[in-house]
Amino acid sequence: MPFYTMPDQEQLFVRRIGRGEPVLVLSGLGMVSWQWLPFIFTNLNKYEFIIPDWRGFGRSKNCAIPQNLDAISSHWRDIEALIEQLNLQHFILIGYSMGATTAMHGMQHGNLAQHLKAYLHIDQTPKIAVDESWQFGLFGSRHDNFKSLLSALNDLLNHYPDAIYLNDLPFVHRQQLVQLWSKFIELQSSNKYSPIVFKVALNKPPLQKYLLPIQRIDYLHWYVKNYLNHQEDYRQALARLDCPTTFFIGQNSSLYPETGQTIIAKSVKKSHPVYFKRSGHTPLLTEPKKFSQEIRNFLNRLETS
Repeated sequence: MPFYTMPDQEQLFVRRIGRGEPVLVLSGLGMVSWQWLPFIFTNLNKYEFIIPDWRGFGRSKNCAIPQNLDAISSHWRDIEALIEQLNLQHFILIGYSMGATTAMHGMQHGNLAQHLKAYLHIDQTPKIAVDESWQFGLFGSRHDNFKSLLSALNDLLNHYPDAIYLNDLPFVHRQQLVQLWSKFIELQSSNKYSPIVFKVALNKPPLQKYLLPIQRIDYLHWYVKNYLNHQEDYRQALARLDCPTTFFIGQNSSLYPETGQTIIAKSVKKSHPVYFKRSGHTPLLTEPKKFSQEIRNFLNRLETS
């Protein structure tokens, strides 16, 4: 059964592949479930990988946005419902980026931790915001610049609460939206060609929608508001983990500083940090061979422990 009914009766697509011990995989923002296949196929004879498509993506792209729930709270509610329907009692969890945030939300506000046999945490901070108690949130020292861009995006989209697709915006505001997203990409400094691509797209409107991480404007606005207003601090929830926990850390991550991720890894009792020296926030793209091998190593350590 590829679709599962969520608490609001929406149908969430969940890819289930392989045979054996269950591994729940929570993807990053913008990913779809099939993108994990190259990295897990050698383990399909021993594990069943359970990979949801988040609302707004893949085959869950038409799920409604829940009323009065931010994106992370909504994702956790969906995952909690899926765990119950599949009767997952003692399972392995992999969380990448936003998926890791959803996992930590479940540790803090639900009983996720007690169900975990092991946890793989991939390049994410336990606290998005930057303040006196935590300097290693999203974009680190450039967090204020990031928040300013999000505020500008939010202000623009607030004028169009009923917009669903990019073409629902007037031409001038479509241009403004793409320009703001271009600045966001430049802030990441992850791809020197991105600014050029965006400049070309500004003069070719049919290309613009392909530059955004989400094709639906209502979903884009939902995620912008989530990261703009997210104030959760999951440090204590992570530190309480008692299962074997592996951390994949990109040493060149512009989004989540390595220093902060190392601090968190050291706070967990049974932790095993793995560093990706040539990677930022996307080691599955920049070091795919190592990424696949380290997933195998993570699973193999559980078999020998």
